[in-house]
Amino acid sequence: MINEQIRDKEVRLIAEDGEQLGIVDGKEAQRMADEKSLDLVKISPGAKPPVCKIMDYSKYRFDQQKREKEARKKQKTVTIKELRLSPNTDTHDVNVKIKKANEFLKDGDKVKVSIRFRGRELGHTQVAYKILGDFAEAVSELGTIEKPPKMEGRSMAMFLTPKADNKSDKNKAQKPKEEQVNA
Repeated sequence: MINEQIRDKEVRLIAEDGEQLGIVDGKEAQRMADEKSLDLVKISPGAKPPVCKIMDYSKYRFDQQKREKEARKKQKTVTIKELRLSPNTDTHDVNVKIKKANEFLKDGDKVKVSIRFRGRELGHTQVAYKILGDFAEAVSELGTIEKPPKMEGRSMAMFLTPKADNKSDKNKAQKPKEEQVNA
């Protein structure tokens, strides 16, 4: 709540510089804010009496939005890329999927490898365990198994996550370029 929306008889007032002004009449606090061409903002409405501060509310909102935007820039969204196979996928096709999984893991994405069963294939789930085991072994240089192979309805899925040293290798590869530019 700001300015005229605050209808409390008494408020604990804080000046714009953070100085405690003590308990003041609500109308008096509003008058003090108006004299300084600032806003009276209720900070803690649950306190007895409520705590209000004299501040430039529009500047405060702008700074708050700026901090939120910076926080959003710094956070990394984890994306999950899915690769689908079948129990009778040829070895060359599996190798193509392994290359793709390595690319995803280099980029820092998680990979979901799933094998879909149709009809009588459901009776031969051991084939899928072998395929997924070989797949995990092939990408073990760049990724580790986050969730081992598990049946989910008519499909079996396994999750791979990039190794922590992938990201540091990526940064090391970029540093020599920067040093050459500075030299």
